[in-house]
Amino acid sequence: MPLERDDQNAAGPTPVVPTPDDKDWTWVLERRCPECGFDASSVSFEAIPSLTLENAVQWVEVLGREDATSRPAPTVWSPLEYACHVRDVFRLFDTRLGQMLVDDDPHFANWDQDATAANDRYDRQDPAAVSTELVDAASVISRSFAAVGADQLERCGCRSDGARFTVRTFGRYFIHDPVHHLWDVRAVGSDSAGGRP
Repeated sequence: MPLERDDQNAAGPTPVVPTPDDKDWTWVLERRCPECGFDASSVSFEAIPSLTLENAVQWVEVLGREDATSRPAPTVWSPLEYACHVRDVFRLFDTRLGQMLVDDDPHFANWDQDATAANDRYDRQDPAAVSTELVDAASVISRSFAAVGADQLERCGCRSDGARFTVRTFGRYFIHDPVHHLWDVRAVGSDSAGGRP
């Protein structure tokens, strides 16, 4: 049975804010994700640039869907909102990777993804523009990861909640996010409510 779509956000009112996701997803560095099935722990660092570009191509397809701007439920992001988030993840992680490569043990500023989604009105952005921006951001971070030298893989950085990464684990943690969100929107398209890590 098809899901009922929530098209209220297309008309302009501020959409319902999904329940904040406060889970610590760093466990994906140790084992396969039971939801999307992706095993970041087995990904070689060298594969991250190509995986990023492959993922971006699939988002272009998602943003071309007829339901790209529709929420499957009031508290579940639309494919467009997920794509905006992924675009911004690409940008943010590129900035953080740059910090790790230049600064000694940087501490990353906190990023409130829910506040960003609301303040930037992800729900009202243009799917075609987001598609271009997402691919561009993917290309940038793909080049950044490809340029990392073997002697830089153990450089460290720390998130505002205390989670600590090396460049190697940072890359693996990063690539799970867009892969998982692609699973989210495909699950929605298969009449299954998506999640939002």
